[in-house]
Amino acid sequence: MVETNNSQAKSPGQIPRCISDPDLAKQALRRLSKRTNPGDQKDAIKIVHEIIEAIKREGDKALIRYTKQFDKFNPNPISIPQEKLEKAWHQTSKELKEALDIAYQRIHDFHKEQIPKDIFIEGHYGEILRRRWRAVDNAGIYIPGGRASYPSTVLMNAVPAQVAGVKNIIMVSPANSNGEINKTVLAAAHVAGIKNILRVGGAQAIAALAYGTETIKKVDVISGPGNLYVTLAKKEVYGEVGIDSLAGPSEVLIIADHTAKPDQVAADLLAQAEHDPLASAVLLTNDSSLAEAVPTEIQNQLKRHPRAETCLSSIINWGLIVICKDLESCVELSDEYAPEHLELLVENPSSLLDSIHNAGAIFVGPWTPEAVGDYLAGPNHTLPTSGTARFSSPLSVETFMKNTSIIEFNKNAFRNTSNAIMELAKSESLYSHSESIRIRS
Repeated sequence: MVETNNSQAKSPGQIPRCISDPDLAKQALRRLSKRTNPGDQKDAIKIVHEIIEAIKREGDKALIRYTKQFDKFNPNPISIPQEKLEKAWHQTSKELKEALDIAYQRIHDFHKEQIPKDIFIEGHYGEILRRRWRAVDNAGIYIPGGRASYPSTVLMNAVPAQVAGVKNIIMVSPANSNGEINKTVLAAAHVAGIKNILRVGGAQAIAALAYGTETIKKVDVISGPGNLYVTLAKKEVYGEVGIDSLAGPSEVLIIADHTAKPDQVAADLLAQAEHDPLASAVLLTNDSSLAEAVPTEIQNQLKRHPRAETCLSSIINWGLIVICKDLESCVELSDEYAPEHLELLVENPSSLLDSIHNAGAIFVGPWTPEAVGDYLAGPNHTLPTSGTARFSSPLSVETFMKNTSIIEFNKNAFRNTSNAIMELAKSESLYSHSESIRIRS
């Protein structure tokens, strides 16, 4: 991920920016939704294109070369042996094993309810109209490394693919310079029953999944978040394979009133900020006292924060507090921004739910911080970012499925609709369409 220059910040006392003017608030939120550097993207696009073309030409040879170049180890062998997964599981603490088991079961139970139903309709003349769902055969899931390990992402991507009925799931994840993938990530893969794990990452891993190599089977769908290069690679291979989404930097927006506790609001904002320097944390409130108290609480919590530098960069550059005249104005701003995560820390959150249209996930009330959804609530934590919640949805079972229409007319149905079909075909000047009907009449 491209890090943001935070040189304009002189002291933590300036953070986060607080505004009350509605027009300035809209401008500020629009800026946050486009928080990537076009110049950096232009350079990255060129690099990604070169990597993809090399993988298509050279397969494993290019994959190994790029892994040596970017990740500083020789991925030979590329695959993680099954014994390593079992060893990682056995070395995991009892408490963490239980947490992974709980998360897996809750995520599985929720996604099981997402399995789409086939449609079967018998028409007026006895014709049969159907829609049939089937899983894709092969799926690739990308688990990021780098700044942190994400065992939760393993579960959130593997489970919907499993529930969908995908036969072959390949997991790719970048290893460290010693060629090791995080032990807890491997333990999560063990819980999820993933057998095929490859220690490669970046754009080269996406290209390998999309086009196949000597050791990596070409997949049908790729899911999972990553850095800028991973996202650009997913964008370029789309059409060759399906992808879940083009994930941008993560974000949270909190709508809070006088009942919200400043320390909880600050903790929830920092929980987003600690992801990445480009993460964004926004507070919309109708309570000026809360707006005044939260920055002080953020500073207090940063004093003991192990990821204070990352948090500070995020809050300085992409943090925002907006004082609104009322909660309805907060909702209006939020809907325009269409946040990935939306927390409702208000006295009566259910009263706002129906008026909210654009959000990846909504966390209702003081006992539902975003972290609940990140780890084990059940719904998927892979969510639309950068305003795309206006038109897209979280990762789901349907991401790994496709549907087919099945149409079966009998003679009666054909004869009763043939004139209408021919009229429509003639209106489009498609002679043989009409003729294919007339010749059967």
